[in-house]
Amino acid sequence: MKIDRSRKTLRVLAVVAAATAALAACSSQGGAQSQGGSAPAAGGDTSGSNLTFQMITHEQAGDTFWDKIRAGAQDAAKAHGITLNYSNNENGPEQATLVQNAIDAKVSGIAVTLSNADAVIPVAKKAADAGIPVVVFNQGITDYTKAGSKMYFGSDETLAGQTIGQKINQADPGGKTLCIIQAQGSVALEARCAGVKSGLANTENLQVNGADLPSVQQTIQSKLAEDPSITNIVTLGAPIALAAIQAQAASNNTAKVYTFDLNQDVAQAIKDGKIQFSVDQQPYVQGYQSVLMLWMNITNGNDLGGGKPVLTGPSIVDKTNIDQILPFTANNKR
Repeated sequence: MKIDRSRKTLRVLAVVAAATAALAACSSQGGAQSQGGSAPAAGGDTSGSNLTFQMITHEQAGDTFWDKIRAGAQDAAKAHGITLNYSNNENGPEQATLVQNAIDAKVSGIAVTLSNADAVIPVAKKAADAGIPVVVFNQGITDYTKAGSKMYFGSDETLAGQTIGQKINQADPGGKTLCIIQAQGSVALEARCAGVKSGLANTENLQVNGADLPSVQQTIQSKLAEDPSITNIVTLGAPIALAAIQAQAASNNTAKVYTFDLNQDVAQAIKDGKIQFSVDQQPYVQGYQSVLMLWMNITNGNDLGGGKPVLTGPSIVDKTNIDQILPFTANNKR
């Protein structure tokens, strides 16, 4: 019996090592709306072939960030023969309904974001209490244990904001910064701007509707025309950064653009010098780890982080490393 246990342990460790190596070779944004699932892969590891996981997010239409989350989750599901279903709603109560639907469907595990913690936590905790393992990712770093989750995968948004604020302050002490929030009521986005402001006292927030990019560009453009003292623009998502570049060009403003998150166009803009740098939270890793650790928890009783959040960012992407990272943005790995 001891020999059998040792062999089983070695097999599990080999799987974890292989998954970790795959993640190390990869690294973050979404638009394609998908409610369906990914079928288990033919061949390979079939240990998850009787498992169905539900991933539930607050994805906003048109945000390419979530393509990377799904790419990571689908790769992990395929590697272990898991059926993965995906659903999303940016409205908190509607997202909570999606969690309840997953409970009713008796899924094997749930990976969920807590953008609207008050709405989603009670029903996520209900799932955990019913014996369905829950992993929280992307948003909910301070609340994930309330949802019955032992694990959180994501960025510390306040720390990420502070990172941008400190770097801008080094480059432009005393300048004025505009921090653009694209989703009203998002605790994580507000935390980012609060972090920026902690290092840059002269910071003003600007609320825009991230689902309407032409409107975003016009709102930023009007603000730059109204206040020419703005020297820095911080956006909280890749599509918003691209709109800010267009607004800057149209208004003949010389403010420098910084952003959170990454996609292929933003990566190219960094290489071209139109964006100074991105603070990347590596969403591919968030998606991959969430599915992987649900599987590990169910099949081997593992959890990760020692009771602490597992941080996937902030990771700085700038002119010093963009040549290495740019190729990975084409396939949603970064």
